[in-house]
Amino acid sequence: MQRWRGLEEVPADWGRSVVTIGSFDGVHRGHQLIIGRAVERARELGARAVVVTFDPHPSEVVRPGSHPALLAPQPRRAELMAGLGVDAVLVLPFTPEFSKESPETFVQQVLVDALRARLVIEGPNFRFGHRAAGNVELLAELGRKADFEVEVVDLQVCGAAGDGKPFSSTLVRRLVSEGDMTGAAEVLGRPHRVEGVVVRGAQRGRDMGFPTANVETVPHSAVPADGVYAGWLTVLGEPGSAAFGPVGGHPQPEDGRGVSMPAAISVGTNPTFDNANRTVEAYAIDRIGLDLYGLHVAVDFLAYLRGMEKFDSVEALLERMADDVKRAREMTDVR
Repeated sequence: MQRWRGLEEVPADWGRSVVTIGSFDGVHRGHQLIIGRAVERARELGARAVVVTFDPHPSEVVRPGSHPALLAPQPRRAELMAGLGVDAVLVLPFTPEFSKESPETFVQQVLVDALRARLVIEGPNFRFGHRAAGNVELLAELGRKADFEVEVVDLQVCGAAGDGKPFSSTLVRRLVSEGDMTGAAEVLGRPHRVEGVVVRGAQRGRDMGFPTANVETVPHSAVPADGVYAGWLTVLGEPGSAAFGPVGGHPQPEDGRGVSMPAAISVGTNPTFDNANRTVEAYAIDRIGLDLYGLHVAVDFLAYLRGMEKFDSVEALLERMADDVKRAREMTDVR
């Protein structure tokens, strides 16, 4: 799959495209419906499927300080889209100038001139252009003049998560903030993940026999509610690299790279030691001698085990940590 940042990176000989446009944060099951439909129609038409998305999130530019908690960074979204069969992802830098472009200008520059769209797939509530003036009706009208069609897909999916509310990025953010990893996984179609670089912390876990990876998460990450979780720790590679490890499997390499290792995960301030900083720390169960400092890792959250507690003694904390690890080991034995 090709990845382009900006219109100037789109090859001049790209050919006709089937396009879908959106932020697609999290690439949840609703997003998967619309992206999957774009891929399906592209194959039928002998065209290529392109996803157009934006960076940074439009709300941060239109209303500074309102950046939503992100469910997945751009490289992770691209990885998930590639898994759905997308041929290319075009990331458009969302600047104040870009936000002022009219719907007509957006269609001409992006869909017509750059991507030579043959078909555009969108949900019924799709909006675009300055002040979100464009909708699917205007998009279809402009398409008739520019030789592309518009197909509207009902991307709403519902389930048990969120008391039956339609699946959305907003719902996932709420579930994550509540520590409901089961509900978040139902909407996403996979466990919720946060990524970041392993940095040096207080190293208390190492001293107590439970060495943890202290993860400095990607800015604006949707970090779950404070507590202890079962999940997995995966080493993705050097910071900024495009080397993504597999999602499943059992530990093989000694350094843990590219392998999802069962983990007990702590999110919070560690009140027993009166810490002020909120951290994400993952203990790779039964792995000894891992040196992950400076590496880009992913933490996948399977299930909430308990809330964050303040213990009267280190001994009481160690007893509870041993129980947390036992439960996490049991829950992640089969992935």
